[in-house]
Amino acid sequence: MKIADIPANEQQRVAELHSLEILDTRAEERFDRVTRLARRLFSVPTALVSLVDSRRQWFKSRVGLDACETSRDDSFCAHAILRDGILVVNDALQDDRFRDNPLVVSDPYIRFYAGCPIRGLQGHKLGTLCLIDRQPRQFNDDDRALLHDLASMVEQEMVAVHLATMDELTKLSNRRGFESLAQHALGMCRRLQTGASLLYFDLDLFKQINDRFGHAEGDRALTDFATLLAHNFRESDVIGRLGGDEFAVLLVNSNCNHAATALSHLQQAIDGHNQTAQRGYDLLYSVGAVDYDSLQHDTMADLMTHADTLMYQQKKRRRQAH
Repeated sequence: MKIADIPANEQQRVAELHSLEILDTRAEERFDRVTRLARRLFSVPTALVSLVDSRRQWFKSRVGLDACETSRDDSFCAHAILRDGILVVNDALQDDRFRDNPLVVSDPYIRFYAGCPIRGLQGHKLGTLCLIDRQPRQFNDDDRALLHDLASMVEQEMVAVHLATMDELTKLSNRRGFESLAQHALGMCRRLQTGASLLYFDLDLFKQINDRFGHAEGDRALTDFATLLAHNFRESDVIGRLGGDEFAVLLVNSNCNHAATALSHLQQAIDGHNQTAQRGYDLLYSVGAVDYDSLQHDTMADLMTHADTLMYQQKKRRRQAH
């Protein structure tokens, strides 16, 4: 078996894949529709939207296969993303690269494979739309053109998902994207029996910034705060702009002590920003912090409501103090 080479642009390719925040998300009809169509049009038992991460291939959509991911070393798709065109393996048992591949000699017993690379907006090949059969078969030029067209549909859907879940101003997840990612992360914490904490932020006196300095400066305040959040929390934490001047961070594998430490580091960073930015105003915020409790919080929405309530209580106390 030959393990696929690593693409020359691997670091940038994986970075773009992760930026889409699509890995390990739930199945979506927009992608399942394409794989069902591909299976029917080509009369194959299995069709996949496969995304090649640094050590695995993960299936955003799969029909005819139970596994949700496999090792990248065993992946046919890791070979496919090295090409500009479609990779076709008519009979894996007759191909030196794959004849002793675990996916060939054991379940799912791949004999035929055809994979068309899927590109991101930056042009990197992130994965494939691929067809699998347990029998050898041929694949002509018309087949290649049809598979390419279907892969283009997947690319368009990936762009649509990204735009629908991203806040254009701050480049953070928007409310829809945050709730989806956070719900998934919370589910992982629940399965692994690890803690999680939610921080719910609201900028103080934000209306005064808009009124006094203009909306362009208000946008700058939002982007500055978003940047400070992104730089002061872990990559594993989920960060989003929920709308207006409200933000949230879900800290995974965390508890109240971790959250307090993280907030302390954030406050130091914001103090430093306020001292150096000198824009005529300070970034100020109220925050509600809640630890996940399975007895109180059935869903992410319950956790957000609890943290939102605590945040407004803090904001109210500060207003009364002034």
